[in-house]
Amino acid sequence: MNKKQREGLRLEKRREVFSWIKAILIAVILAFLIRTYIFAPIVVDGESMMPTLQDHERIVLTKFGTNIDNIDRFDIVVFHATVDKDYIKRVIGLPGDHIEYKDDTLYINGKAYEEPYLDKYKNKMAGMPLTESFKLEDITGSMTVPEGQLFLMGDNRQNSLDSREIGTISVDEIVGKANLVYWPINEIKLVN
Repeated sequence: MNKKQREGLRLEKRREVFSWIKAILIAVILAFLIRTYIFAPIVVDGESMMPTLQDHERIVLTKFGTNIDNIDRFDIVVFHATVDKDYIKRVIGLPGDHIEYKDDTLYINGKAYEEPYLDKYKNKMAGMPLTESFKLEDITGSMTVPEGQLFLMGDNRQNSLDSREIGTISVDEIVGKANLVYWPINEIKLVN
């Protein structure tokens, strides 16, 4: 092999190495952007969303579209509860809603709503209420959920630190919406 051929071979190897470095760098940047702005894996910590979500389940969180126009009643969301801690809860009240629980039934703006995700726990209660009766104004001092705020509750109503104790949550604190349980494998399901 002559000098020119060796030089060509070295140049070709450099291009291949550069190509691999570029591909890896692009993959790392894309992964960072996707995790930061689009999807993120989250581990459920605690029992406040049982029976819908179990402690230590891993879920996919959608981070885009978490403004007030894209959050619907009964969505499950993750929000910044403190500087160090995020909570996962269900959206019960949207801005302008009046919330009331009476005889274990949810009333929003005077209309009764079914909560099928609570049926499993309600059946275990043997006639006792799962959710104690309350009115929004008794908890927050406001007749309706304020603009830019959400009223959130855990599905495990007797074991959940939620808007009944900490008040309404600013939409700005929402990290994302829960969409899919992906671990454990035998529990893969869409979150609803």
